[in-house]
Amino acid sequence: MKKYDKLTKNAAGRMVPKIVNGTEQIPFQGVGKYKPTGRKFGPRISSCVDYPDDGNKTAKDLKEALIKSGLKDGMTISTHHHFRNGDLIANQIFDIAHELGVKNLRWYPSASFPCQEHLIPYLEDGTINRIEGSMNGPLGKFASEGKMKGLGVLRSHGGRYQAIQDGEVQIDISVIAAPTADAFGNANGVNGDAACGLLGFALGDSQYADKVIVVTDNLVPFPAIPWQIHGNYVDYVVEVEKVGLAERIISGTTRITKSPDRLLIAEITAKFCEAAGLIYDGFSYQAGAGGTALSIGNYFGDILRKNNWKARFIRAGSNQYPVALLEEGLVEYILDGQTFDLEGVRSMRENPNHINTSPFTSYNYHGKGNFASMIDIVVLGATEVDVNFNANVVTHSDGYLLHGIGGWQNCLFSKCTILPIPLFRDRIPVIRDEVTTLCGPGELIDVIVTERGIAINPLRKDLIEKVKDSGLPIKTIEELKAEGEAICGVPEKPQLGDEIIAVIKWVDGTIIDSVRKVIT
Repeated sequence: MKKYDKLTKNAAGRMVPKIVNGTEQIPFQGVGKYKPTGRKFGPRISSCVDYPDDGNKTAKDLKEALIKSGLKDGMTISTHHHFRNGDLIANQIFDIAHELGVKNLRWYPSASFPCQEHLIPYLEDGTINRIEGSMNGPLGKFASEGKMKGLGVLRSHGGRYQAIQDGEVQIDISVIAAPTADAFGNANGVNGDAACGLLGFALGDSQYADKVIVVTDNLVPFPAIPWQIHGNYVDYVVEVEKVGLAERIISGTTRITKSPDRLLIAEITAKFCEAAGLIYDGFSYQAGAGGTALSIGNYFGDILRKNNWKARFIRAGSNQYPVALLEEGLVEYILDGQTFDLEGVRSMRENPNHINTSPFTSYNYHGKGNFASMIDIVVLGATEVDVNFNANVVTHSDGYLLHGIGGWQNCLFSKCTILPIPLFRDRIPVIRDEVTTLCGPGELIDVIVTERGIAINPLRKDLIEKVKDSGLPIKTIEELKAEGEAICGVPEKPQLGDEIIAVIKWVDGTIIDSVRKVIT
């Protein structure tokens, strides 16, 4: 089977394959241009005849559960990333597959992390054919050097759910690591020694996979409450000594920045939002887990206190900072999609206004609306931006694929999307003539904030008018680009070959760009 075939130019002007890993694809047609037809994918019909009357679905161990689930060559195996760099289960799945001699598996994680570097030998020997999911760190580097046998496919969190419900990806076996579960398969992430928050990224997997295995280190009597994963979807339950390291859900980025430049960017961003009238009593916002974004949230809190206002909700990956705003009464609700520290876990467990959500409710583009378009302000990062406001979040200036998309693409549909970014990183300008990899179309990105000025997308004449007399350092994006190059010089383009090693899906399942092999 060829990795890809028949390149074509999509609506963004990018050359993308029409066939990926043997399956025909649809090239990006423009924002809102592609509308699917037909019906959602239907999972297999099950019968209670095949399950114990007493509700006890426990298997002896993960190996037995995988064998009973029919593990064989060419299957699609899914996992979730709520434990982030503390996951202890994904590696075990493929250790077992390798031991059994199973080959050509497609791994469909909601994201991968450096702790899964362990799987590189299995990518080399053909146990795993390819990864269709965000590749962070070593796995992304491995793919960028053209070493993965199949073609990688990167999707947003919402795009991943869309692919499952549309039948684009049919999961054979889903393995859900759960901090608490009962023998029937009900499971949650808020209780137990390994509590990681919610399990929303595994919801679609549980609903649509042919076989579902829940793995836990805290097996409790029925019912496990709350049940974020419903036992009615689950085939087997496995108890292990340790399911994950909860302390490693804390990323190095989920702390307030101490960088003077980043703090300045955060302060300028908050001042822009205030001057543009984007912050008001009852507004909503979403900020990422990076240090700059967290600082912006703190500045938003100052504005709320000053005016005696309250935000209606924060759409989150949650951590201690939005939790503090919720508990102070400055925010009515946190709508949480991923928990980034143990304070977020505690809050979700204890506070009924801290709500667990999933990509279905928050991001799925093939639904009857979602939360993303209802948010007033979204603050996101980027590795590169170009003069047309197009942005890249997956590859670096050297072309290496080192990050995932996450919910980034889905958030672009908010009422105002702001990218607070430094003008340069490691003496390399961030604003380019053209981004290396296109992840988000410029028409959806409203404002770029740097330490040396703010660029507003010319399409947002309303924002330009609102801040024209604000005294803020408003510049064109071309002026910011020239300023960065005057300091650092014009950056060299990455050394990329002709071979495509991965494709980037847009939120509607079409292909928006290709990622090419790095020449080493």
